[in-house]
Amino acid sequence: MIKVSVMYPNTPGARFDHRYYRDKHMPLVKSRMGESCKYYTVDKGLAGGAPGAPATYVGMCHIFCESVEAFQAGFGPHAKEIMADIPNYTDQTPVIQISEVVVG
Repeated sequence: MIKVSVMYPNTPGARFDHRYYRDKHMPLVKSRMGESCKYYTVDKGLAGGAPGAPATYVGMCHIFCESVEAFQAGFGPHAKEIMADIPNYTDQTPVIQISEVVVG
């Protein structure tokens, strides 16, 4: 099992519409990826590790797939459409990481 984390830095003045991300963008991703996306989660940054510190990321999602190949097969054919939706909820550039899930 792998996890694709898409994280949006908490940059002062940046725009991020959490409602659109949760209610429109991520359901779009899931619908296009179909069974390649086993499930996904959405996070909203609240705070950093130190008292009073801001969250490192304003928002993020984690897409769980059986393998990198499964992710690529599900996402690749719809990448243009999915990426074109990003300006509808943010002006940020996401940070992406693919990880192996070793405990679930």
